[in-house]
Amino acid sequence: MAAIPLDLLDRIRELERRVRELSGRANIRPALDQILHGDITIGEGGQLIAQTPEGVDTFKVGQTPQGDWGVFIRRASGTRALTVGDDILEEDQMIRIWSRDKERPTPILMDDAFSDRFLGRPMLPLQLHPTERQNTAHTTYQPAWWGSGPATHAVAEIELFTYANTGGGQVKVTMRPEGGTAITVAEYDCPAGQWTNKFIQQPMHDIEFMQWVEWMVEHRNKEAGRDVETRLYSALYRHTYNPEEAPRVPTRTPTAAATAQRGTGPAASETPTERQKPTPARAPSGLRTLED
Repeated sequence: MAAIPLDLLDRIRELERRVRELSGRANIRPALDQILHGDITIGEGGQLIAQTPEGVDTFKVGQTPQGDWGVFIRRASGTRALTVGDDILEEDQMIRIWSRDKERPTPILMDDAFSDRFLGRPMLPLQLHPTERQNTAHTTYQPAWWGSGPATHAVAEIELFTYANTGGGQVKVTMRPEGGTAITVAEYDCPAGQWTNKFIQQPMHDIEFMQWVEWMVEHRNKEAGRDVETRLYSALYRHTYNPEEAPRVPTRTPTAAATAQRGTGPAASETPTERQKPTPARAPSGLRTLED
């Protein structure tokens, strides 16, 4: 009979104890409420989701069941608050901040769906102000409306009404990017004895976001001794409505030709005595007397 070590039973008992200890530790759930070091990676699909006790998803990040990737934040009520990405335009990855309207939520702040460099909402006014020749008897073009400001959206939209007397008149709308030359956006005839309505929609081709742009609406009579008047109905910057409205991206080569020409009025080539006025001095801040 083979010899049996005297401590064999003790060894077996020790192994059994260790197995029981390991088995017990395996069944203990570790605390998962803290991440002290390292990163968490969710790859190849899936989402990280935070829910309210009622089961409302208030935060999601990752890939949606529709295949889009993004970040989605909802209020405790379930209404959307902020989204990055869209199930319909998944390649655009738009950023949107949503209204609290439960019945008809709408984006109140967003970038442009079809132009990568411009704001989408809110729409902003396009600066156009009347001149003393909003009504004129000249047969050469005279500025009726003028203004300048930074281009914030992909499309400019201007609506005009012009009335011309006998012989009719003409209207021309131009824009001049900062450091560039004037571009004729629209030029058209106005029949005599009636109001002519013109609705202009101009993409911001070759213009950067926040680049300064000067706008001018000019008009003239076709016959001497007549009268023409142009009224502005609306002027704003807006987002694109379709891919065809997306403006061309400018050639982004640094140039010394871009100089600040902001708020200077009509171009220097125009007659200063007729077309320009000196910029008034800005009034000092603070309280002033009634005579001011």
